[in-house]
Amino acid sequence: MKKLGIGYENYKEFVDLDMYYVDKTLLIRDLINKGGKTTLFTRPRRFGKTLTLSMIRTFFELEYDRDGNVVDNRRYFSGMKIGQCEDIMPMLGQYPVIKLSLKSAKQPNFYSAFLKLREEILSEYSRHYYIHDSDKINNNTLSLLKELFDCHTDWEKEYRSLRTEREKKESLMEECAKYSTSVRLLSECLKQHHGKNVIILIDEYDVPLENAYFTGFYDEMIGFIRSLFESALKTNDALERAVVTGCLRISKESIFTGLNNLQVNSILSMDYGEYFGFVQSETEAMLEHYDLLCNTETVKDWYDGYLFGETEVYNPWSVIQYINEHMGASERLNKPYWANTSSNSIIKELVFNANEDVKRELEALIAGGTIEKKIHEDITYGDIHDSEDNLWNFLFFTGYMKKVSERQDPEHNDIYLTMCIPNREIRWIYSNQISEWFDRIVKSTDRTELYNAIRNKDADAIADIMQELFKKSISTFDSSESFYHGYMLSLLLGMPDYAARSNREAGDGRPDIILYPEGRKDPAYIFEIKVRKKFNEMDDGLQEAFDQIRDKRYEDGILEEGYAGVISFGVCFCKKSCIVGLFCSSS
Repeated sequence: MKKLGIGYENYKEFVDLDMYYVDKTLLIRDLINKGGKTTLFTRPRRFGKTLTLSMIRTFFELEYDRDGNVVDNRRYFSGMKIGQCEDIMPMLGQYPVIKLSLKSAKQPNFYSAFLKLREEILSEYSRHYYIHDSDKINNNTLSLLKELFDCHTDWEKEYRSLRTEREKKESLMEECAKYSTSVRLLSECLKQHHGKNVIILIDEYDVPLENAYFTGFYDEMIGFIRSLFESALKTNDALERAVVTGCLRISKESIFTGLNNLQVNSILSMDYGEYFGFVQSETEAMLEHYDLLCNTETVKDWYDGYLFGETEVYNPWSVIQYINEHMGASERLNKPYWANTSSNSIIKELVFNANEDVKRELEALIAGGTIEKKIHEDITYGDIHDSEDNLWNFLFFTGYMKKVSERQDPEHNDIYLTMCIPNREIRWIYSNQISEWFDRIVKSTDRTELYNAIRNKDADAIADIMQELFKKSISTFDSSESFYHGYMLSLLLGMPDYAARSNREAGDGRPDIILYPEGRKDPAYIFEIKVRKKFNEMDDGLQEAFDQIRDKRYEDGILEEGYAGVISFGVCFCKKSCIVGLFCSSS
């Protein structure tokens, strides 16, 4: 069996190491025949964007080895689908290429982020260092290039020697202005040297913007990225073609201002749907190769369901991880592999500020329902709190929602999508991570009133406070007793002078929760929990809790341990409602 390319993003390594590669090379054909001067692909994270850019670079780049000889990359496409396109193959190895990844700019401040972006640009300068000795490049242009490449360390020393923040800011802005035209300058030099226009590839362009928004230097980053893009992609006569990738289309901040040659391809677009993610036939072929074809339905249930245009695709990261863990052990349990691979900062920020309507809609989605929302592709970090639509747009375009159907408002021409959760993996993320975010809000609230109500044996007050806390949370429509058990235990863990324990032996059984006092004169508290699906059955549930406390001799067991007294409560939950009853007290 071929090796799985987990962690590999370089296309050449898949061929050199004979790793399993799902052939997406026909994207090159479609890019040439249908792509714009600049094509922006927006897809969720871990859907193959970086590997795709590496494949594009390998195909187009006029590459040299260390001795200055042209590298023949035809072997990297031997046997691939693009090899059958006789009109496209002559373009292999014909263009100088500039490739930048902006993901390293995820830094705590603008200075550090800029240094990372500059480092990426200088790395490309270094890769094309052979042009420094070119006699085909205009002397003025070449001197500007050498100045950028050779003087960056001098600026860093000068910057660190500055004493005031104002001086540092002015110096940093000057350096940013210098490097904002650096990609265009390198393009001009490459064109003069080779006599051919340049292909520019930019990966993860929105990572520095998202990071800057959440770390407080958004305006500075927007200004630099905008200038860099306008120079490289708009006013660049040396540009042959550009491909940019990211998760979201960020346009209101004018990153792509005036870029009339931009073609945006999102998950709503009809073209290129099959090139990011695995289609059904590709997934089945991969499962068959690793002797896991019998697990097809499980993989489909967990990792399929994304709709890019009209093409349904699997999450490629999750499929590969699944195969890796199940080779030779097909009965292993399934996991949500995608859960911790991407930044959820935006969604977390929006969920923390969600109102009751949003919570109810999230609950409906977790329960398998659908919602209809207005969708727009222009995402704006600066306006993140202005409209609830931002939440649903972020969820949709970052892979947490799937389009079921669409309609257009005939009066305002707005697009409305009916959406649902795409698969079990994403439902797990909603049920666990988003619920956890809401739980954190509840746990951060002052629970003194709840603890006082327990000490005062005020069963009605306990019920009222529990219900108010539930309103701030989000249920997962899990009616099991274990869900409510865990939720209540988390609330009681913070009660001063008491230690909460779950399912410890007492009497002839195991009470759900016991609060053990640290002081010998204080009583212990028992909470026996029951759950009902109908409100009119809650009284019966409470009586069942009382009967269990009595029949299992819970109180006797605690008293036998030497505690001064015990107070028992029966608790019955139904959805987000609860009733609490005081059983008895032997103190």
